[in-house]
Amino acid sequence: MTLADFRPETIRGVRGFIRVGQTRAGQWWFIDADDRPFFSCGVGCVNRSGREGGRAAQPGPYTAAVNGIYGTEDPQKFVASVLRRLRDWRVNTLGAWSTAEFFDRGIYFTELMDFRKIAPESTIRLGGISLPDVFDPKWGAACVQWAAAICQPRRASRELVGYFTDHELGWPAAAPRTARSSVPAQPTLLQACLSLEPRFSAYHAAWEFLHAAHAGGLEAIARAWEMELPNKEVIRQLTAAETPIATEGHRSDDERFTREFARRYFTTVAAAVRQHDGNHLILGCRFARLPAEGVVAECLHPQVDVVSVDQGREPLLERLDKYARATPVLVSQFSWTEENAARPPAGAEPRGLTTIERMLARGRTGLRRLAAHPAVVGYAWPRWADDAEDEPPFGRGLVHLDDREARENTELLTDFNHRAARLRLAAASRPPER
Repeated sequence: MTLADFRPETIRGVRGFIRVGQTRAGQWWFIDADDRPFFSCGVGCVNRSGREGGRAAQPGPYTAAVNGIYGTEDPQKFVASVLRRLRDWRVNTLGAWSTAEFFDRGIYFTELMDFRKIAPESTIRLGGISLPDVFDPKWGAACVQWAAAICQPRRASRELVGYFTDHELGWPAAAPRTARSSVPAQPTLLQACLSLEPRFSAYHAAWEFLHAAHAGGLEAIARAWEMELPNKEVIRQLTAAETPIATEGHRSDDERFTREFARRYFTTVAAAVRQHDGNHLILGCRFARLPAEGVVAECLHPQVDVVSVDQGREPLLERLDKYARATPVLVSQFSWTEENAARPPAGAEPRGLTTIERMLARGRTGLRRLAAHPAVVGYAWPRWADDAEDEPPFGRGLVHLDDREARENTELLTDFNHRAARLRLAAASRPPER
């Protein structure tokens, strides 16, 4: 496959750096700086602690083990060992929380911006929602300063894929839409913002939004929402009790407000990155669950080049189709060691397998389906090293805490990575497997 196989109008990014585009057969692929298409096979948390957190990760048992094996005087001994293993396992991308000593060493890499964390006082945490206050000008200014520090040193790299703007933000979940109910499972984003303390800019923005939509103040809002609303405290009390407002009038207002909130988030973070690095892709904010429809509607190019989705607890393939209307998807976390992979057999799955056999079978099936899905441009195994509480053969890393290879994971991963591009090309002429 060559660049001539791509529809030119779909290609996003800058020539000479990593881009993404859709082939005439309908598949999305990354395209490297030399115009070669590739499917990203990644691993996250490639750092000396083996943990999430990247540059902020605290040393742990794995750190002590590698310090004993490789010493601390020459950090490159450890780096060289890790890179050699990654190449042996056909890994071509460093996922989130990998650290700079591994960058620009002949392997693609990603950066995680963590814009939510740069102004903690501007973070909305209420009613199950955890988001930056996108209406706060202090947060927007802090984004620009943070992007300068992170992006400027990377802007000339030909191996940087792009930037994740955040990790698993607490967006409101998609409301169920069944014949019986469309009641949200938690307070909506509009309801949460209306319930904030007045020091939040989002509080004032939410009330200004309502007053503009319903001339006449609280009485007009109450009529539109078909509820008793003698004062603002009523909404605060409902939110404190985690009781969602479930009327059709409120749902309509919330959809429009959520869309405006999402638009401000994606526009602000994209502008901050591109002010300091216009060469690389923006990889989205790593959704762990399907968010409200208004969020997905605003998660589009040019603010987002690739949508990133973590495995989470919800069925992954169903969510992929929701995101993939006109946008490539990077599965930024996928493994067969998570809780849902160890559950008892269901449906047509074979019986009589051990737990580890069942996990590996599900992993093999899941990887094959990801490779076949036309929107998916890659995946990343979540962790380089096990957690302290992990016990082989159910560890979550590709190495154990003593730095031994976790062959129960690496053998299947290597086999898939070796065949991933061929599997994807073979699937180009048929619909994705379900």
